[in-house]
Amino acid sequence: METRQQGFLDSDPLREADEDIASEVNLNNSIMTEEEREEIQQELTKLEEEISTLKQVLSSKEKQHAELKQKLGMSSLNDLKNNFSRGWHDMQSSTAYKKTTETLSTAGQKTSAAFTTLGSAITRKFGDMRNSPSFKSFEEKVETTVTTIKTKVGSTGTGGSFEDVLSSAANATSQDTPTNNLTDSSEKPC
Repeated sequence: METRQQGFLDSDPLREADEDIASEVNLNNSIMTEEEREEIQQELTKLEEEISTLKQVLSSKEKQHAELKQKLGMSSLNDLKNNFSRGWHDMQSSTAYKKTTETLSTAGQKTSAAFTTLGSAITRKFGDMRNSPSFKSFEEKVETTVTTIKTKVGSTGTGGSFEDVLSSAANATSQDTPTNNLTDSSEKPC
């Protein structure tokens, strides 16, 4: 047999007996005498006054508390900082944080190893490509073309390696940058 707790959120639909009970509830409390009503009203007023007094006392105590903390040099900013530090320490000492840190560390190590392997593979492939006959042929053609251009232009450079040709071309480009020489209109040839 299953024991079932009943509460406010029962999913069972209302039955006829429930409707009968609900119709018998007296919402006006008309069976209360005038004397009882007055007594309850006085008690309610008394409670409201006590609540008001307690609010005033609490406000006074909170003000006194703030003044004492201020005298001790403690501020709400310090409280916030201390709470944050305590929370950070609690979080770091939690098992979830430790497991996450450990997992991320392992993932970082594996990622680093993967990038190292990838870098080595790329370097090896570039080395293989540079030593390939196709690249050697391309390099020779570029060197020949550059040498031919230099001799036609009148430069006195010797061919050299591919790297030498590239660096000399870069130096020539940086030296050929035009400057802004302003000349008078009278000096210009017609």
